[in-house]
Amino acid sequence: MEKIKLNLGCGEKRYEGYINVDKYGTPDLKFDLETFPWPWENDSVSEIKMIHVLEHLGKDVEVYFGIFKEIYRICHHGAKVIIIVPHFRHQFFYDDPTHVRAVTPLGLALFSKKNNQRWISEGAANSPLGIYLDIDFELKKTIMRPSLDWFKLYPDKKVDVKLLNEKSAIYNNLIEQYDMELEVIKDN
Repeated sequence: MEKIKLNLGCGEKRYEGYINVDKYGTPDLKFDLETFPWPWENDSVSEIKMIHVLEHLGKDVEVYFGIFKEIYRICHHGAKVIIIVPHFRHQFFYDDPTHVRAVTPLGLALFSKKNNQRWISEGAANSPLGIYLDIDFELKKTIMRPSLDWFKLYPDKKVDVKLLNEKSAIYNNLIEQYDMELEVIKDN
């Protein structure tokens, strides 16, 4: 059976070879991602794109958890989930009144059972959400996209990531967005 690719919360940005889904506009499938269950079978999806979507969803934490439980349910082992969100300390995040949730790499890493088990053994305070929700995602990649403000301060095109992290902990508007990739982990 051919696996499905989903572009969730597509807006007007449609991708060839994907089912483009949104609550508004003219997607391939009009659907509210904050309602459950989603209309796809268990283990039927090989890839999900959520590009500037997740920050708009799950103001209520149980709805946010429900979104991740549905992603986990419909994806097969090894499926890729691409998440792009504005950085929580950039003006782009603050300016849109429909942004209801900051999404960060550490926040997504909380959905990893491997991380959860390590943190429990270390006595860390991190919430073991992967274990609590019985879902498992590994954060495979995180790219921080520097803003134009960063390049005004540091015009070198080769970004010093350590310096970017240090400065963005103090100043706003230096990182524009996170590009992250999760892998779905399921016991076979």
